[in-house]
Amino acid sequence: MTHTILIVDDHAGFRRAARALLIADGFTVVGAVADGLAALVAAERLRPAMVLLDIQLPDIDGFQVATALAAMAAPPQVVLISSRDRASYGPQLTDAPVAGFLPKSHVTGAAIRALVGR
Repeated sequence: MTHTILIVDDHAGFRRAARALLIADGFTVVGAVADGLAALVAAERLRPAMVLLDIQLPDIDGFQVATALAAMAAPPQVVLISSRDRASYGPQLTDAPVAGFLPKSHVTGAAIRALVGR
């Protein structure tokens, strides 16, 4: 089964590393963008099954992007990521319409699959 994924992170180096790692883990990376507005446009155009979404973005934060993605007709599953730990976000993580959260240092294909159940 092909797992299509869109990577959203404002650091180009992380986007490159995540792309390489996820491709090696069997994902099809359909796009990689640097901010929230670009993520919404790309998700609408590319229709990925999943979105790997940084919380701290330069325009709108990942929580707002996740909420907008959840409102799509066929919403992708969202995994939020951050260089900060889970405790930094408190109840926002629990209330967000996402499959889960991973620290950036723990992003792997297996970890993403465990969260989204694929």
